[in-house]
Amino acid sequence: MNKRFGFAFAVLMAVPGALLGQEKSQPQSPPPANPITASEKGLYSFVSNAVIGAAQKMPEENYSFKPTPEVRSFGQIVGHVADASYAFCSQTLGEANPNKGIEKNKTSKADLVAALKDAVAYCNNTFDGMTDAKGSQMVKFRNFDLAKLTLLSLNTAHTDEHYGNLVTYLRIKGIVPPTSENPPGQAPK
Repeated sequence: MNKRFGFAFAVLMAVPGALLGQEKSQPQSPPPANPITASEKGLYSFVSNAVIGAAQKMPEENYSFKPTPEVRSFGQIVGHVADASYAFCSQTLGEANPNKGIEKNKTSKADLVAALKDAVAYCNNTFDGMTDAKGSQMVKFRNFDLAKLTLLSLNTAHTDEHYGNLVTYLRIKGIVPPTSENPPGQAPK
């Protein structure tokens, strides 16, 4: 029994060493020039694409759906995310908000999906012009002084928060949300 245990222990100890040796022999890609910005943009891209996917999956007739009268409809949430994206990203750029009132003024699926895609494109352009150095510059947000990248991170968090709402609405209607269709690491169907 001791010989088997000793052999198993030796094998278990050799495996990590062999794996480390393989890892060192593979070339490492250099880090991006602006790793914080690149990371933030990647996360925003994932979350915003999930929201766009949810908006596209919900049928037009359910855009006015509210699980309870006190909450926003599905369409209002889509409009709210678009409005907030313009607000966060324009403030990051120090520009006037180029598009307000989407939640209040648009009701059709086509108009809301188009507005959401435009808002995401606007924020993606904000990221395209961002660097880690620029992202450390401070901007005023309500009563706070925040780094520009922190403001963009807040936009991502806000978008993700409302993706959770959209997922609930989709599930109530028997629709599988985009992020449940193809878990990470699986090829799209």
